[in-house]
Amino acid sequence: MEFHQMYDPMGNTFLSTLLAAVPILTLLYFLAVHPHKDKLGRRHHGIAAPKAAFIAAIVTILMAIWLVDMPVSSTLAAFGYGSLFGLMPIGWIIVAAMFLYTITLVTGQFDIVKSSVVSLSSDRRIQTLLIAFSFGAFIEGAAGFGTPVAIAGALMVGLGFRPMVAAVLCLIANTAPVAFGAVGTPIITLANVTGLPESALSAMAGRQLPFFSIIVPFWLIATMVFMHKGKWKQVIEVWPAIVVTGVSFALTQFAVSNYIGPMLVDIVAGIVSMLALILLLKVWQPKNKFYLPGEEEEMKTLEVQESQYSRGQVAKAWTPWAFLTLFVFLWGLPQWKTFLNSLNFFGLKSIYNISVPYLDQLVFRGPPLAKESAPEAAVYALNWLSAAGTGVFFAAILSGLFLRLSKEQWKLSVVRTAQRMKTPLITIALVLGLGYTTRYSGLDAILGLAFTKTGDLYPFFAAMLGWLGVFLTGSDTSSNALFGNMQRITADQLGLDPVLIAASNSTGGVMGKMIDAQSIVVATAACYEDRNEGANAVGPIFRAVFFHSIALAVLMGILVMLQAYVFPWMIPTYTL
Repeated sequence: MEFHQMYDPMGNTFLSTLLAAVPILTLLYFLAVHPHKDKLGRRHHGIAAPKAAFIAAIVTILMAIWLVDMPVSSTLAAFGYGSLFGLMPIGWIIVAAMFLYTITLVTGQFDIVKSSVVSLSSDRRIQTLLIAFSFGAFIEGAAGFGTPVAIAGALMVGLGFRPMVAAVLCLIANTAPVAFGAVGTPIITLANVTGLPESALSAMAGRQLPFFSIIVPFWLIATMVFMHKGKWKQVIEVWPAIVVTGVSFALTQFAVSNYIGPMLVDIVAGIVSMLALILLLKVWQPKNKFYLPGEEEEMKTLEVQESQYSRGQVAKAWTPWAFLTLFVFLWGLPQWKTFLNSLNFFGLKSIYNISVPYLDQLVFRGPPLAKESAPEAAVYALNWLSAAGTGVFFAAILSGLFLRLSKEQWKLSVVRTAQRMKTPLITIALVLGLGYTTRYSGLDAILGLAFTKTGDLYPFFAAMLGWLGVFLTGSDTSSNALFGNMQRITADQLGLDPVLIAASNSTGGVMGKMIDAQSIVVATAACYEDRNEGANAVGPIFRAVFFHSIALAVLMGILVMLQAYVFPWMIPTYTL
């Protein structure tokens, strides 16, 4: 049965928008607000993530059926499609990353990694810049889709950061690089859905995000210091590291995006940023070290112990992470993906494109989201070999072989990873199911269309629409696919530059990455050893990052406004 999306089902824009928001408000309420008491009688706000996601998923399904008359079969198909995507490829990435991390733990190699990082700098602010921002940006550029938060978060927890702190910092850091993540996939997708030149969209994003690539490292360190009840002085005294990290990344981000294209932006900028910071640390160190509460003596001991490890031992300990970097980079290359997808193993294909029953080509999206009513594809790609998680898994297997794990260590690594990932995988599946249901039912489009009625203020709200899109879908790529063409159509109607407005969907969207439920669940899966503790941490983490997300999105909206009306020369020239 065909289903044509309705964008004003109640015949009243305000009421339709309010009702369309009910599923999202339900999720937010149960994640961050609903009061409950734990077994010890302590009062908390927000229930465990799996329960909150389950309740919100039920509400979403009911609203899709009742509010916009989506057929029950199509609604359930959309939810199932999203849930499968949540498990593969998203969940697979996290499982594989945790498997590699666990291997380094059970072999004791992570202790050597920890001490080698301390040898660069025992200052926690420097470690935050190096791992959460620079290394995280590199991983974002190569793989995206939650990988940087998982890997950087696990690294930081292993180094001694509290899980809550590591999760918050990695979520904030994973903003400025996101539009060029996964080898430029968000910008490439935006070009495909809008018909605008990919080079122009890349250049435009590269004239917006570098400002935030400079701001975010400062923002990151300020957040980290204040989370530990520090002072402004402790933020300012590492300004050389903040400036070198941010400026080196921003300049590279601008140059590559404007003169090469979107595919290698984060990979190159991440490497340049890491190298620049490491070189700085050879000639400069903060005068006063910043340690986490109660760890000063431990860190001083580690600084002394580093001399006990030879270069060979340090190189061996870092080898799994070198394997990870190599495989993530390789699996991110389009040519390699194409090659892997062409392989056939004794009749077993490396990719299966499965048309989703009751959904594929049966949901029609119409104006103003599209120029004319057209069916939506719903094809689940089971690319088990070319999925980013498979690359990470191969890196983990190779690491285990290289480190010569015993049979007992292999078993321990598998069991600990499985125990840790059970609850997060359920939550990710529920959240992605919810997101896909809102997408195919058109509930998210109803919310997005509310932004198009803002007239001259639309450049500001174009960025906020991108923010909403990523919050709803969990992906800058999905947000661009959902709202990209509508952004262009609205820009043409208002006489605004379509490249500026379309690009702002992606650059504004990156600020919503830190608050989408998928990213937060990935962060808790990576940072919390105890799965129940991690499930209960989703609400507190959401509350902790929400202000940062809103504030940075507002700043991006202001920048887009200035580029539209005050500094139009910043918009690249292009021909259609």
